Order: sequence, then structure tokens, then C-alpha cells
Amino acid sequence: MKSRFGFVKVAAATPLVKVADCRANAEAISRMTAEAVAQGASVVVFPELSITGYTCGDLFLQSRLLAAADEALGSLLANPQPIVSIVGMPIYYKNNLYNCAVVIAGGKIEGIVPKSYIPNYSEFYESRWFTEGRDIRNTEIVICGQRVRFGADLLFKVHGVRFGVEICEDLWVPAPPSSDMALAGATLIFNLSATPEILGKHTYLRSLIKQQSARALCGYIYCSAGVGESSTDLVFTGNGIIAENGEIIAARERFVRDERLTVADIDVEHIFNERRRHTSFINLDTRFDILHIDLPQPESKLERSIDPAPFIPADLNEGCREAFSIQAAGLAQRLSHIGCTKAVIGISGGLDSTLALLVTAATFDLLGLDRKGIVGVTMPGFGTTDRTYQNALTLMEELGITLREIPIRKACEQHFADLGLNPEDRGAAYENSQARERTQILMDLANMVGGIVIGTGDLSEAALGWATYNGDSMSMYNVNCSIPKTLVRKLVEWKAENDTNEKVRATLHDIVATPVSPELLPADSDGNIAQKTEDLVGPYSLHDFFIYNFLRNGFSPAKIEYLAQHAFGEEFSAEEISHWLKIFLKRFFSQQFKRSAAPDGPKVGSVSLSPRGDLRMPSDAFVKEWLNELENSKL
Repeated sequence: MKSRFGFVKVAAATPLVKVADCRANAEAISRMTAEAVAQGASVVVFPELSITGYTCGDLFLQSRLLAAADEALGSLLANPQPIVSIVGMPIYYKNNLYNCAVVIAGGKIEGIVPKSYIPNYSEFYESRWFTEGRDIRNTEIVICGQRVRFGADLLFKVHGVRFGVEICEDLWVPAPPSSDMALAGATLIFNLSATPEILGKHTYLRSLIKQQSARALCGYIYCSAGVGESSTDLVFTGNGIIAENGEIIAARERFVRDERLTVADIDVEHIFNERRRHTSFINLDTRFDILHIDLPQPESKLERSIDPAPFIPADLNEGCREAFSIQAAGLAQRLSHIGCTKAVIGISGGLDSTLALLVTAATFDLLGLDRKGIVGVTMPGFGTTDRTYQNALTLMEELGITLREIPIRKACEQHFADLGLNPEDRGAAYENSQARERTQILMDLANMVGGIVIGTGDLSEAALGWATYNGDSMSMYNVNCSIPKTLVRKLVEWKAENDTNEKVRATLHDIVATPVSPELLPADSDGNIAQKTEDLVGPYSLHDFFIYNFLRNGFSPAKIEYLAQHAFGEEFSAEEISHWLKIFLKRFFSQQFKRSAAPDGPKVGSVSLSPRGDLRMPSDAFVKEWLNELENSKL
């Protein structure tokens, strides 16, 4: 396929090497190349010196081995395959021997890249045979009857994707060549390696690959020598590690005595989007020549796992602890700066106000303040259920804060009468007047006690505009402003698991199990919540997925829909995903005016809607282009 939505399939191949048996190694390379073709890969990389084997030692000084390597390369060229293959072999040039990566495609040598840095320490003594090649530029050599570009100044481009090649030690030096390659536009870096196993080294290697892929904002494909290499002094177990922007997305098992192909889909569009966001990512095009490779696009399907909950940290315990600590630190700084020892917060018995209360309590503990300075206010209205009411009371009592109950029914009824609003008209004015009445109470109460109003609205609600303007959208400091609903739930669950108070734990678990609702419409005949938010605006699991990929990754609606179908295929139908994505887009664009007036609050994750920080968006932008793209993708 033509890299649909920017995905490119790559492969790292670790064959069974026979040291100094170039013919056998070429046969293994050809066989695994065909396997990579069958899996739809565009590029496959093999280990360092894969044609000869890495552990040939002084045999590299034998003319017969060098001639056999050339002959083996010729056999690969005689068996052309519709894929870019990167193989390793020694190249003799001007009285020196170079450890090289040979890039071939369709029976043609596209270019040869020498190893820039030659290790000569500990178990390595490559300088006994090889010369460093980082200064070779603007050079051509003749090999296998072809005149070929040779040098460290080469990048390649296939299927619209630019890639670079470095070899083993090049990654370990203070300034890897791949950094300059990335700055010159290479979105993929392939590394041919022969790293031996040493206790503890593998962990460091993985961190090095992750770090380089993150720093260079690229896909990094690392392939290391495996079974078959000599074990005279060292052990080679084979590594196939594929990383993207700081995350390892595929890795082969080590210590396996067979050949392995590690395959992954790299999201090149994501890489481009990240580079566009990072204005410090400068351009160094002039340092490299770009060699274009003409090959047909392979047929392929997306086999990459798509995370349905991108806001949820992989290390849930540590991630929740850090997010919660950032929230508390932000509030602590605000209270400390203004010399305030009182906070007022509305407690509904729902997820958001619960998290905000937990953060506020932790903040008061951090500052050494008496929790009685936290005034929690429950404000029963027309839709308040006994379940949420009791949970709110229990939580406030058990946390040891000051509890206030101020019903809003009579005040709202008087307001309806003043407006001439029929209470049976359950429209926007009926609902929003309750939210504004509650906010008025909180603001005035804060003035009375000399405190500030703590906001509770989360990022998901702000993205959808699911908040009353000048009602619950307003506060004096909002600790939840960049916490999406899916993470709010996890944070409350995390606090429940780590709280020693049995009543608090039980209450938090029940709050997590309660349907999300603003409780602005009367309960049903059984006293249960009648107004469920996710029935009205859509599942928050989907919306948080949309928010992350729209804002953080900058993906188009069609790509977001495509990814959502992979991530939620068994949970939501394609029709449901499409429907709620349209709702998200319409609401996100139309509700920007609310976000433009957002109160202060801490950025916690990589997505923020603050009009002073991450999102500078006009309130009168049109959504038409985004909706049209979504519709056109189905044609």
C-alpha cells in the first residue's frame, strides 16, 4: 500500500550466520529478504558485517574473504527483490578496509555507507582491520560492475520517506551521525550492529535506542548479530529493536537459536508532526546528498497495536503519583503566593470534584495547613440523587474538612420566576441556571471566608465545551484543567487503593462506579441518575482518544477514525466511531470561546487547552474542512 496515513513497515532481520561462509550468509539474507517482502516491509536491515560474519578476526585481511564477500553481494544483486535491503560487509578502498552498510534495491546498489567510528577498547579491536569512514564524502567506487556512491554523506529516499544508516559504535558516541541525518530530514535511521551480550548491557542499549529516537524525533531500527557468530570470547544473541519517538514498539526475543524477523509499522506522519511542533529542530540538508530509490509500493496492512487510552501512563502507579503531585504543587504555589489559607470547593459526589478535593486536601497537608480551612460545599438540586449526595457527605466528613450544605432548589425556583421561565421547560436555561447558582454560592462564600474557589472541570469537558459558561467553567484556580476524564477515573482509583481509611476507600470506589452526570435534570422514578453525560456527548474513552490524537499528534480526522477503528474495533462499531468523532469536531470548534476564558491551572500531561499556553485558537474558526475530510475519506 502507499503508506496509508503515513505508516511505513520496516524490518530487522537476524539470520543464522556462518562465519566466513559468504555464500551461505547471502542465501540466508536472500531468504529473509523474501520473508520481509511477504510481510509488506519497505526496508529490511541486517546485522553488521552480515555477509562475512562479524567475528572473522584476522580473516578480514585475507583477500579470499574479501573476494567472497563481493561474490556474495553479486548473488544478491542477481536475485532482485522489490524491497530496500541494507546488508553489512567489508569494502576495500584506496588501501584501506572499511566496515560498511550496502543499500541495495531491485538488483541495484543504491549506495554504500562506511562506519564512522571504529571502537578499539575492551573487547573491541576493529582498528586492527578497519579504518574510520566519517570523512569520506563525494566519492564513488566500482563494485560488482556498478559505479556506486560511497561515503558518510548519504541519505536515501524510498516511497517518499527519507532514511539514514549508521553502524553500531556510531550510536554510542557523544554525537551520533544519526542526529545530523535526522536534522537533514531522515525520519528513519537503520543501525547495523554486532553488540555482544554483557551483564546489564542490554538495558543500557534499550535506553540508548529510546533516547536517540526521542532526541532525533525519528524511527530507529536496530539490528544486531546473533547465533552463528564465534563465541571464542563473546556471545552474540541477536537484537531486533524498533523504536519511535522514544518508545520501543517492537523487539525480538534474545537467546533464541533461530533466525528472526522483527517487523513494525513506523508512523512517519507522527514524526513529521512532532518535528513541525519543535521549532528548535533545525535543517541541515546541505551536509547530505539524497539518493532516490525507485521501487513499487508494497501491499501491507497495519499490524501495529494502537493504544485506546493514550492519556493513561504505562507505569500507572508512578504516573498517577506524578500527576497528582503536579496538581498539588500547582495549587500549593498559588495559595502560598497569595498568602491564602482557605479554599472553597463544590462537592457533588462525582469524579471531578472528588479528585479536586483529594488534591486540595493533599495540598493543605503539604503546606502544613489545617484541613478545616477547606470548605466543601454540597449543593443539592433538582437532579441530585441520594447516592451522590451520601458519597459527597461521607468523603468530606472522612477527610476532615469543613462541611457546608446549601440547597439550590428554592434559589433556582425564585430565579425561574424572575425570568418568567416555566420550570417544566427543561432546556438550557433550566440546566445552566443551576450551574451558575452553584458557582455564585462558591464565589460569594470564598469572599466570606477569605479563600479561593477550586475548579473541578476536567480537560475532556473543556474540549467538548461540556461546561456552563460563567458557571462550572469558572473558578479561581482549576487543579483538574489538564486531566482528561479517563485519567481522572484512574487517579481516583489510585487514591482509593492507597488510602488507609476504609470508608474513604469504599466511597471512592463507589464514586468511580457512578455514571458521569451533571445531575441537572430530575432523577428517574427509582431515584437513579436520569441524565448520563456519555449518552449525550459520547463515551469519554473515545473522546479522550480523539483529543489526544487531534491535539497532541496533529492527526487528520480520517486518520483518527482509522486508528480508532483499530483501537476500539471490538468495543465500538465503525458507525459509532464516525458519529462521535463528528460530534467531537463540531463541539471542539464551536466551544472554543469557553476555553478562551479558562482560569489558571497546572499543565499536567502533554495536552493542555490553556489559552495562555498550548492552544492558541480563534473562537470563530470553521470546522468545515475537518468534516469534509472525514466525509471524503469514505468515498
